Amino acid sequence: MVKWTKHAKRQLRHIHDYIARNSPLYAKRISEELVKRTIGLDDLPRKGRRAPELDEDAVRKLGLYSYRILYEIKSDNLIEVLAVIHKRRQVEPEDIPRNQ
Repeated sequence: MVKWTKHAKRQLRHIHDYIARNSPLYAKRISEELVKRTIGLDDLPRKGRRAPELDEDAVRKLGLYSYRILYEIKSDNLIEVLAVIHKRRQVEPEDIPRNQ
């Protein structure tokens, strides 16, 4: 199962709202594709690369357009999406809430 944290959902909503100011259609498309990118991670949890932001083998990242999706492998059948962040944004470990 792939579960999104409240923090990641808020970030996705913020991305959607920001893009929607100029293009509601593009905002919807980007949001949907970001969510679709996480589907199936419970079957292939190591699909993404290690996320240097957290420097743990269980925390991985996937890229899509200008965004990074950070997720944590919690168990064999549970993946938790931690954050959706613009690639240019510098992220510190304390910026990503864990165990929500």
